[in-house]
Amino acid sequence: MALLNALCAVPSMESLESHQALSKQFAMILDFVLAFDDLKMTNPSIQNDFSFYRRMRTREKSFANMEEHTVTNEVANRMSMFYAYPTPMLKMLSSTVSTFVQKNDALPLEHTTDILSTMANLCRCMIEDSNIVARFQQKDTVMFVLRVMVGAIILYDHVHPVGAFHRKSCIDIKGSIKLLKEQPAVSVETLLNALRVASCWW
Repeated sequence: MALLNALCAVPSMESLESHQALSKQFAMILDFVLAFDDLKMTNPSIQNDFSFYRRMRTREKSFANMEEHTVTNEVANRMSMFYAYPTPMLKMLSSTVSTFVQKNDALPLEHTTDILSTMANLCRCMIEDSNIVARFQQKDTVMFVLRVMVGAIILYDHVHPVGAFHRKSCIDIKGSIKLLKEQPAVSVETLLNALRVASCWW
């Protein structure tokens, strides 16, 4: 991930200040990933629907005109494996970030974990401060910030040796979970579920 490589090249605060556009882009990726998995978890029938599609495709594969509008068996199998995970996008992103950390030995692990913990803590502080929340111009901004916080916590949990839930973690995990539970249950239920199923050390 070139984006993460650029963000982790220097200490976290310096990086977030000097690479604000990249930081926002990374936050938008986390937001998309959590929003996608939110839809996946609130639509559990998607796997059954896709299985039905694959069965129908097999029956109709003899029709040439149908073949033109369907995916290949290989792609269908990969899609089926992808949707088998409770949080498929988080699974892919956490695997990618873990691979990035393993393959970049020259890059200090602390730079990556510091970026993730700093982002998680900043997001928590933003929502805890009513003055900041009052300045949000769009209603969805609170959920955007909460998704980024949860995404950063989960990625931190995957790459840090003792995880995000250890007492020596740089993330205020108790404060973060407390903050989530203070939000309307309908809005954050899937975020709490994502923490439970996608974390390594929950």
